Formats: sequence, structure tokens, C-alpha cells
Amino acid sequence: MAIDDEKSDRFEENYFRTKVKFEIYGEEIIEKTVNSSGNSGRVYLPPEWIGTKVKVVKC
Repeated sequence: MAIDDEKSDRFEENYFRTKVKFEIYGEEIIEKTVNSSGNSGRVYLPPEWIGTKVKVVKC
């Protein structure tokens, strides 16, 4: 069991380092930098976007 855990840890490290390509269809795009907010991060979006579905992709 310990060997399986060790392999999964190595897989996760490599997984987060590789870049993948996304193809996204939408109406509008905004590029912003995430700001610190307590123990988290925050991105402000236009008030017109309230109630809409958004997706965030880390570059």
C-alpha cells in the first residue's frame, strides 16, 4: 500500500507542472491578476457578470 501512495504522490507533482490546452467558447474574456484576500485570492469581475457562469484558467 505504501508503494501505491508513493507513486500517486509523484503523479500529482508531475500533473500540476504540465500545461494543457483548453478550447473555450464564450462571450467575453478578461485577463486579471489574482490579489490576496485573507487566506485566499480574489479577482473582481464586472457587476454585469453577476449571476452568470464563469470559468477560471490558471496560466
